[in-house]
Amino acid sequence: MKRILLACTLSVLSLSTALADGGENGKTPLDYVNPFIGTTNYGTTNPGAVCPNGLMSVVPFNVMGSPDNKYDKDNRWWSTPYDNKNCYFTGYSHVNLSGVGCPELGSLLLMPTAGKLSVDFKEYGSPYRDEQASPGYYSNFLTRYGIKTEVTATPRTGLSRFTFPEGESHILLNLGEGLTNETGAFVRRVNDREFEGMKLLGTFCYNPQAVFPIYFVMRVNKQPADWGYWKKQRAMSEVKAQWDADSGKYKLYTRYGKELAGDDIGVFLSFDTAEGERVEVQMGVSFVSMENARLNLEAEQKGKTFAQVLDEARGRWKDDLSRILVEGGTEEQKTIFYTALYHLLIHPNLLQDVNGEYPAMESDRIMTTKGDRYTVFSLWDTYRNVHQLLTLVYPERQLQMVNSMLGMYKEYGWLPKWELYGRETLTMEGDPAVPVIVDTWLKGLRDFDVELAYEAMYKSATLPGAENVLRPDNDDYLKLGYVPLREKYDNSVSHALEYYVADNSISLLAAALAKEASARGDKDKAARYRADARLFRDRSLGYKHYYCKEFGTLRPILPDGSFYSPFDPRQGENFEPCPGFHEGSSWNYTFYVPHDVKGLARLMGGRKAFVNKLQYVFDEGLYDPANEPDIAYAHLFSYFKGEEWRTQKEVSRLLAKHFKNAPNGIPGNDDTGTMSTWAIFNMLGFYPDCPGEPSYTLTAPVFDRAVIKLDPAVWGTDQLVIEAERPSAEAIYIDRMELGGKKLNRYRIGHDELVKGGTLRFVLTER
Repeated sequence: MKRILLACTLSVLSLSTALADGGENGKTPLDYVNPFIGTTNYGTTNPGAVCPNGLMSVVPFNVMGSPDNKYDKDNRWWSTPYDNKNCYFTGYSHVNLSGVGCPELGSLLLMPTAGKLSVDFKEYGSPYRDEQASPGYYSNFLTRYGIKTEVTATPRTGLSRFTFPEGESHILLNLGEGLTNETGAFVRRVNDREFEGMKLLGTFCYNPQAVFPIYFVMRVNKQPADWGYWKKQRAMSEVKAQWDADSGKYKLYTRYGKELAGDDIGVFLSFDTAEGERVEVQMGVSFVSMENARLNLEAEQKGKTFAQVLDEARGRWKDDLSRILVEGGTEEQKTIFYTALYHLLIHPNLLQDVNGEYPAMESDRIMTTKGDRYTVFSLWDTYRNVHQLLTLVYPERQLQMVNSMLGMYKEYGWLPKWELYGRETLTMEGDPAVPVIVDTWLKGLRDFDVELAYEAMYKSATLPGAENVLRPDNDDYLKLGYVPLREKYDNSVSHALEYYVADNSISLLAAALAKEASARGDKDKAARYRADARLFRDRSLGYKHYYCKEFGTLRPILPDGSFYSPFDPRQGENFEPCPGFHEGSSWNYTFYVPHDVKGLARLMGGRKAFVNKLQYVFDEGLYDPANEPDIAYAHLFSYFKGEEWRTQKEVSRLLAKHFKNAPNGIPGNDDTGTMSTWAIFNMLGFYPDCPGEPSYTLTAPVFDRAVIKLDPAVWGTDQLVIEAERPSAEAIYIDRMELGGKKLNRYRIGHDELVKGGTLRFVLTER
């Protein structure tokens, strides 16, 4: 028997290795990534070079400076450095965000040109063609100059390679422009080939206090024939100085070699290049200091060629993408899947430098971490599915992220909501770190201080609003059980619904901690946790206040306790302002009670009424696939026996309609991987529809076989296998299931049950 088991294990491992090294059609997961997916239709992803969870990304910047101003960031709300429909290149930006809805970062713009020098971005930009992108690499050809550009990256540094024509060529570092709303920079020449400096960033999503510096060191591998600074001048009426005729409103500093500071400054390097000559530019960055930017550059690029840096980046991506190996399905489905996995792994990002130093949360202190310190926590988005997938497939990273959140609490006094490079932007609502930490702990990742985590959760859940950063309307919530509408567009219902989800998560953790305390014989602590579990569970059911029988939806409540009027449950579609709701209508929020689905059904009149109303949302086009509140709606059918087929039908339809191998292949902002993760889970056949609860809803997978590599030290097994037998591509309904070789009749299962089952097998039918 042992020999048979060993043979089977070796067979699966051999298959997994073969898939990773070149499975069907000789392709590896790396070959299925299309970085252009999501780069238009407001997906706000980009095709730039980045390593998994890397601090550095080098991205083509094409939302600025076009001659007709059609694609100018000053004339339109661009929250991305790149849109696939645009074709006017003004440089490579260093350190960027992927899939977000507010503009930020996207600075340190590096631009190659040829011919006469111009430092005005409205003049020096160029159309381009021959774009190529793959994990860790991007390239294009600037048709105005005949320059081929290529970029790659390490976790903390970027490397650009420009192939110039014969003659006068230039490399420009523009420190004035970018996506950020902040201005101000500093630059200093270190020697003929190296410059260092700082650029101010911040004010993400209108928070004027979320400001931080990025430090850089730039090196070129060729001695320039000339160099200098530039600085944008004020209007002639404001200054009695004659502009240089060649520089327009930009003054060139060709004889000044010390430091320069200002809002719109830059550096130019000029070269005499031969036809086809390559010039490389290294860029190291840090959020601590210029010294650390240089240290990062030395540690990650010293002595390495462009090819070596690229090979290392591709190796990192291959390792990470190969943790899930799929067979079957179409080539397009594999591309959608692995590109979604690629997008998942862009954020959160490393924050610490190679020496472990990082900027402490909401202070000017510099601290040192022993593990990895992460940043870019878009938690209102990612608490719904991203961290659940990281917990399962990349648990070592998820643990470091949880410890990063607890580090922020120790430094700042609060868990993060939407943290960005050591600053809290307070974007969106709720208490979203809570479900993430609870889910992580309940699934068995315990290498963090859970008592400290509980302290942090309890603080935000109980402090009065005036003292509460995360729950500013806590006074009403604690007193009434809901948040009344005090201003027309105060998002009160959205706030409360998020609090209910967080409080349910606290309840689950308190109940689990009570059991542990009881097992240790600590009766007092166990009693306190049990009381907390009841308290927070009761609070989580306050959503019932908002239910309006007249409309059959949730409805804002006024301070006097009456419902808001006049009320239209469809108001809020297409992101129009809506009383009580944020970025959505009442229909987008009414079913967002994931912790009490059957209770909501009873409120609506029972199972039949609930199912009919939920189906109405899909049939009438009221479901918004481009935003988070209703992201798990399709899975709610499976809470009711006999209705699970609706989940399978709607998930299959939504995947086919909204996720494509095309630039518009994501339905809206990817939200740092959240929309992509929705696709990943559902293509595999399960989804975590209740944040904080360690369970999944099953649906029909799109692949014949998927092998998820697991960490045996964490999960006690080295893989989870998902298999599907289907008579045709139209077979999207589940006929029967087996888990661990035993018949499975339930469509919702616990995390431990799934992992320990080892193999989840579906038999599908066309129905």
